[in-house]
Amino acid sequence: MQLPELLLQKSQWLRNQLFPPACLFCLQPLRLNGCCESCLKQIYPFPSSTCDGCGAVLPQALAPGPCGQCLKVPAVQKKTVSLYLYQDVVRDAVLAWKLRGQESGVRWLLQAAQTRMKQIVSSKDLVLPVPMPLSRMRLRGRHHGADLARMMAESVGCAWDWRLLRRIGEQARQSNLTGADRRKNLRKAFMVDMACWQACEPVQGRLWLVDDVITTGSTVHFAAKALRATGMDVHVLSLTRTVKGV
Repeated sequence: MQLPELLLQKSQWLRNQLFPPACLFCLQPLRLNGCCESCLKQIYPFPSSTCDGCGAVLPQALAPGPCGQCLKVPAVQKKTVSLYLYQDVVRDAVLAWKLRGQESGVRWLLQAAQTRMKQIVSSKDLVLPVPMPLSRMRLRGRHHGADLARMMAESVGCAWDWRLLRRIGEQARQSNLTGADRRKNLRKAFMVDMACWQACEPVQGRLWLVDDVITTGSTVHFAAKALRATGMDVHVLSLTRTVKGV
């Protein structure tokens, strides 16, 4: 065994002694960094049987829709895809990332979903985050939507941009509102920076709007509606999504 390889093994052994590997979600000791079996059982991929337009879960026989709601009012976006159910370990990982800046769990979830993301998003596509209100960015010191868009884009090897879609004014937090109030709250909350759009390289693929959690769908609805100013079809990709009764 050569000296550099021996030193590497020794340093790894010492690191494990000082900082034992632990589950990225529950922090229980592990032999290797990652996810323990208990937490893995609490991570649920979002069902594949969904409405193409709004992304709502449908019985297998009715997929890919349109669902009843999209028959009444067609979704603004052409397609909606979610990676995980927003519950248990996944919910805890998202909250730890957004509230405490602990992104290791979210990074693991993205890595685990990399194969699926590459089947959905191509290297020619452009990924855009749902923009945050300026006051919230100042308070937290970061743009979580932009961070998520960057991590997703890097995972599939496509371009991303946080400047094209802008937030207008200040709106109340969506989590504090009912479904009807959420829609009213965001009706005029987004706009496309057309000067920035015209200055950027033409998109050879599709346009993807990225969000961390879809609850009622109001945020992506109005953000996608604003993005129609680009003249392109809008596709939505969320890390997680809630489902009633789950």
